[in-house]
Amino acid sequence: MEVLTAVAAWALSSACKSIPANHWLSSICPRGGNLTELSGRLSASAQVYYPGSDVFTEATNRWSSFDAPGVNVVVVPGIDDDVAQTVKYANENDIPYLAVTGGHGAIITTGRMQNGIEIWMDQLTGIEIAEDGASATVKGGTLSKAVTDALWAAGKQTVTGGCECTSLLGPGLGGGHGFLQGRHGLIADQFLSMDIVLANGSLVTIDKNTDIWWAMQGAGHNFGIVTSVTSKIYDIQYENWAYEMFVFTGDKVEGLYENINNYLLKNGSQPVEVINYGFFLNVPAIDPKPVTYFYILQEGATAVDSIYTQPFHDLGAVQSDAGTGSYLDLPAWTGLNNEAAPCQHTGLANTRFPLDIQVYDVPAMRQVYDLFTSAMEETPALNGSFFLIEGYSLQGVQAVASDSTAFPFRGDSLLVAPVISWEPAGPELAQQAADLGNELRRILHEATGRAEMHTYVNYAFGDETTKNWYGYEDWRQERLLELKNKYDPERKFSFYAPIA
Repeated sequence: MEVLTAVAAWALSSACKSIPANHWLSSICPRGGNLTELSGRLSASAQVYYPGSDVFTEATNRWSSFDAPGVNVVVVPGIDDDVAQTVKYANENDIPYLAVTGGHGAIITTGRMQNGIEIWMDQLTGIEIAEDGASATVKGGTLSKAVTDALWAAGKQTVTGGCECTSLLGPGLGGGHGFLQGRHGLIADQFLSMDIVLANGSLVTIDKNTDIWWAMQGAGHNFGIVTSVTSKIYDIQYENWAYEMFVFTGDKVEGLYENINNYLLKNGSQPVEVINYGFFLNVPAIDPKPVTYFYILQEGATAVDSIYTQPFHDLGAVQSDAGTGSYLDLPAWTGLNNEAAPCQHTGLANTRFPLDIQVYDVPAMRQVYDLFTSAMEETPALNGSFFLIEGYSLQGVQAVASDSTAFPFRGDSLLVAPVISWEPAGPELAQQAADLGNELRRILHEATGRAEMHTYVNYAFGDETTKNWYGYEDWRQERLLELKNKYDPERKFSFYAPIA
């Protein structure tokens, strides 16, 4: 493989030296530099791929194809220093670059990276548990399922995202919600130290004694490429989990959200062991109009307590289901496992329009349901869309001081997000999709009565403001900007929800 890579790099470099700018090959040639030189800087285990190869296609496939980055070369680091060497080479030759793990970063700002290098973290994987059992070091490209499985086998667990095919660090650098956050806080709250390649190409270790540490916990995509992170881990407190799932038709919208407010959220005091989660979408086999799949998950139980479920049974679901298992089963129960739709890269455009809120405004939820329904009828090309409703417990999140990390919105109880999905078919349909997503979000935001709009950066569409992503306080914006100017003055890491 190394010999073939070197030959391919030499051949492409030779071709790139002699072609005019308008030649078809110019689209896969870097703006400057010599690719043989880049390959020569990398370790024997590193790999370099170009358009036309199967691995290049796999590496550049994304969950959302909309406004995707434009990649000329894929570098697959074999060791941490390969990341540093790639960044240095790219800087020297004025080539943009973007690190990729699970490929779920759907924010449209990443599309500003064109004719660049993708640093695919696929080989930088693995987990090492410390001898004292209090922490684990996770390589930067490790996906969530690998983390949960390895820790579970050792009698341990930590906060990860709910989806098996995203990385630990992708969500974590933006804060990172997860099923265990009520116990322990966000993914980012678990971080103890990390090895990171900064914008100047230096590979350094940082921790709470480094000024940039604050920014890495909520705005970390803007400051470097993390090659490994050491995080807190915990003994498994409860092996058992249980769920009940309900399917509700559109006539139950008011009752559903009233029940969630009254019996689960309880004015912001949802029990630490209880999570509610769901989505509404089109399932013609059940009903011509969108239906809502709604889950109640309970930790430490073999059946969800009827005090939580009975009001939803009384509401009258068209289908229901229940089961018991372990923490490892949660992704499959909720449709977030590797085999489920969110983990497939099928060429669809998938855009999210997130909003953090405190409580459901029932008339507003009726309004968004009706708008979603009519939009699907009027534009069938969008009928693969859905609307996420996520209600994680908050005790661990709110136990962390709000000013101690860059993650800004610890007081919000709910994360909602229309996910507008379509097969790309030109700018008119893309604009319809964006208009629909933004209008659904506008309705819910207006109903909160807030001037501020809080949008979870890991779900962001990309047209939001830095205040929407990183908080409205002047001191937050100023601190982020100061750190950005210090560590990335040339804005090398400004493709994912850029600070400025």
